[in-house]
Amino acid sequence: MFRFSRIWLVLGGLLAVWLLIPSRRPGDPAWVRPLGTRVGPVRILQFYATAGSVTAGQKAQLCYGVENARAVRISPAVAGVYPSMAHCLEIVPERTTHYMILAEGFDGAVATRSVTLAVLPQVMPRQPVNYAGM
Repeated sequence: MFRFSRIWLVLGGLLAVWLLIPSRRPGDPAWVRPLGTRVGPVRILQFYATAGSVTAGQKAQLCYGVENARAVRISPAVAGVYPSMAHCLEIVPERTTHYMILAEGFDGAVATRSVTLAVLPQVMPRQPVNYAGM
């Protein structure tokens, strides 16, 4: 009888520990700081477009740098965004666009910054006037 009560006692203890520890769901990001990162608050080091304005259809670079960031997002959505101290992405905006970067720190703090890239309409070349054909 003593052996079975000991087993139930151990199983009950394991169940209690399992219920007290918050479970991690699949897809939850890790809260572990990578080796080599400085301890401190999240900071956006830089966020800029390589051109002040572009003509419709032209390419530009959107560059950013973050420190102590667990996750980074840029709105409107741009592919290839990840925490980095210096990273540039190629963009081809169709109209004047206001970009916003959001960097989330390991402590849950959030830093934001924004930049606007003006898109100018394409200038059509003027047709030469043929006065001889009148």
